[in-house]
Amino acid sequence: MTKINIYPKLILDALRNVRYPGTGKDIVEMGIVSDDIHIAGNKVSLTLLFEKPNDPFIKSLVKACETAILTYADPNIEIKGNIEVKSKQVQQPKSTNVLPNVKNIIAVSSGKGGVGKSTIAVNLAVSLAQKGYKVGLLDADIFGPSLPKMFNEEEARPILHNVDGKELIAPVEKYGIKMLSIGFFVNKEEALVWRGAMASNALKQLIVDADWGELDFFLIDFPPGTSDIHLTLVQTLAITGAVVVSTPQQVALADAIKGVNMFTNNKVNVPILGLVENMSWFTPAELPQNKYYIFGKGGAQKLAEEMNVSLLGQIPIVQSICEGGDLGKPVALSTDSITGMAFSTLADNFLTAIERRNSELPPTSMVEVHNK
Repeated sequence: MTKINIYPKLILDALRNVRYPGTGKDIVEMGIVSDDIHIAGNKVSLTLLFEKPNDPFIKSLVKACETAILTYADPNIEIKGNIEVKSKQVQQPKSTNVLPNVKNIIAVSSGKGGVGKSTIAVNLAVSLAQKGYKVGLLDADIFGPSLPKMFNEEEARPILHNVDGKELIAPVEKYGIKMLSIGFFVNKEEALVWRGAMASNALKQLIVDADWGELDFFLIDFPPGTSDIHLTLVQTLAITGAVVVSTPQQVALADAIKGVNMFTNNKVNVPILGLVENMSWFTPAELPQNKYYIFGKGGAQKLAEEMNVSLLGQIPIVQSICEGGDLGKPVALSTDSITGMAFSTLADNFLTAIERRNSELPPTSMVEVHNK
């Protein structure tokens, strides 16, 4: 048997060539293809969801799907007989009780890498813990985990312990935060060469097979961009809302728009709690009142207004942020520093956004609150 590289996006792209008769729309766009695509070696199985169980085009569309996958994906894929048909009327609802003791599950995301998303996630977690909240932090960037380094816990190896007769992973705890990362389980110099399904399964294990206990906030440091892992997370967890991180640069803002649209997509439907503008300006330590707008000024604020979402905070470039990340001492621990106060303000605005979200009030800009 020929071994081939199969991943869900390859299958979905192939199925976009199948049109539902009389509409001109492809079956992926119409939501007929379920997100639950299973891949085992060369074998692919998937489900087609129809509005009515007696749809007259079921048989012809199943045949068209088989042909499209063999034509546009790979002729060696085993697909014939592996397409299941269901009615949307009897589709099982998404599980919302994976972490029953967690009050709020928060996605911290960015449209592109290099904008400091992990720095924001770590310091937001620290600020919330300092305000007395029970916080968990999951490093969901399987291929580029940074959490162990940022907490100076690269040598930590989580252990299993018994909870009500079940062996669960005990998260590493530091600064009042429970945390897990794939970086705790592999050599820090090792490059993970995994297919999407392997990465997604590893991530699920860190979520459902860990003893997170009772948490007020469970922050998930998403990988940059959009991928299978993002879909795995939103399908596995009932996410309260997303925080999208960007810099003031136009190229970063363009990717931030994609990140926002990913969460607000009908298939994902995760509310946006707000934007965070990182690297807003440079402030030298010897001139703390000076601001140099290296990457542009107010880009995320303008974008937040255009997209009708909140600007939760603006974080300056200060040398201590880099040093804190490298030394495993997040700058939010220093509450009287410039950056410590910026992250404390971010946490306050974040809490306001959570209250508004949980009370189902419409979002409003909190830029003025931040600038006071």
